[in-house]
Parts: sequence; structure tokens; C-alpha cells
Amino acid sequence: PRNPVALITGASSGIGKEMAYIHAEKGGDLVLVARRGEALLAIKEDIEAKHGVFVTVEQMDLTQKGMVAILQKKLNALHISVDFLVNNAGFGGVCSFHEGDMSTYSNMITLNIHVLTELTHYFLPRMLANGEGRILQVASVAGYVPGPYQAVYFATKAYVLSLSEALWKETEGTGVTVTALCPGAVHTEFAEVANATNAPGFAKARVSPRNVAKMGYEGMVKGERVVITEASNRMMAKIVSLLPRTKLLSMVATAMRPQ
Repeated sequence: PRNPVALITGASSGIGKEMAYIHAEKGGDLVLVARRGEALLAIKEDIEAKHGVFVTVEQMDLTQKGMVAILQKKLNALHISVDFLVNNAGFGGVCSFHEGDMSTYSNMITLNIHVLTELTHYFLPRMLANGEGRILQVASVAGYVPGPYQAVYFATKAYVLSLSEALWKETEGTGVTVTALCPGAVHTEFAEVANATNAPGFAKARVSPRNVAKMGYEGMVKGERVVITEASNRMMAKIVSLLPRTKLLSMVATAMRPQ
């Protein structure tokens, strides 16, 4: 029997990179997609040497038009069948909405929402036809609340969480599952890219990407609906529906406002 193949986007660092190592440790082959080719090749060489699995790397910027179709064609040409889809690629940005750059927002929406939806729409029917498969969508606890100073990012994660939960229900009993992974602030490059290192909500980001990836991977394999990675955030997710909306907005604004 062939090794199960996991396709992971945003695999050159952080949660995506850790997810790749975890899958390889369990004897799985990989397709890793990210913009940084050198980083991907280094991960490929390391994983293949350590775990004896097969790693295919595709350097591409998924925010560019038509990239998902190109990726699909490449996989078809290589006769690669994907068993696990991990939609991990995404980015944020901290600033007042009106001060942000529209092209950045467009790319954020493209990557966080459109690419994730397109990849899911492509692989889900194939998994359903096989009667097995796992999809992990990297959402965020941000998906549970509106996010002043990260308005677009939080809104994209609300979309990912909503889509994932709906698909979890639609795929019940099919052998295919869709899981939303909802971490809080994680100790990765995300905060630097998002210009958020000085926002109070990120200043204390000490949760390791390895732990988040491990919880996400295990939750995906079990077919869980949602995986929230920290106890404090699990509590927060329960409380948000009870809090007055204005109070909630004030709390998030305090955590996200650039200092």
C-alpha cells in the first residue's frame, strides 16, 4: 500500500512546517507548497533524510491568479493523489482599516478565503469518491470575534470557521472529515509579517507551532469538528456569545491595537 499523501500550503515555516514533520514521522509522503523555494527544499532534504518518505515541493505564490489550477495540473501530471489537505497558508496585518493598503487586503482575502475554498472544492469530491480523506482548515480563535485593527484578517477567519463547520456536517458518515484548527497567538513569523509584534494580543505569544500542529493533526485524524488549541481560548469561545457585543469589541480592540 502507498503512503498517505498530505498537501500542505504555507509549509515553509510555522504551523505548516511542523505539520509536515508530524505527517512524515507517521510515514506519510508530502506535497509542500509555499512562496519560499529555498526553505521548502531545505525542509524536503531534511525530512527525506530523517524519515525516508517522498516529498514533492512546489514553490508558488498562491495569491497570483491561476496558481491553484497550475498546482492541480502538476499533481495530475505526477499522478499524486492527496489523502490529507492542510489549508494552512494565510496572513494578517495590524492597523486601522482605513490606513491599510487595498492590494494587501485583496491578497489576504485571496489567500485566506479564495485559495482555501478552491483547494477544498477541488479535493473534496475526489476524497468523497474514494470514501476517505481528511481536510484541515487553519482558522483561528479570531474567527469567533470581530477584530478591530485586524478587521479583514478576523473576517477571513470567520469565513474559514463557518465554511469548515458547515462542511463537517455535510460530510458526516462519508469517511471524509473537515476540521477547523483555531489557535490563538502562536510563536511564529506571523506576528512580524502582520506588523503585530507590539500589539498586546501578540506580545505574549509563547505557544509553540509544534504543539499547535500536533493538536491540529490529531484532531484532523480523529475527524473533530473544531480544535481550539489553548484552554483559555476554549473558554473564550464559549464566553463570546454571552458577552455584550460592545464589551467584546472593546476587549479585542485593546488586545490588537498597535502600541
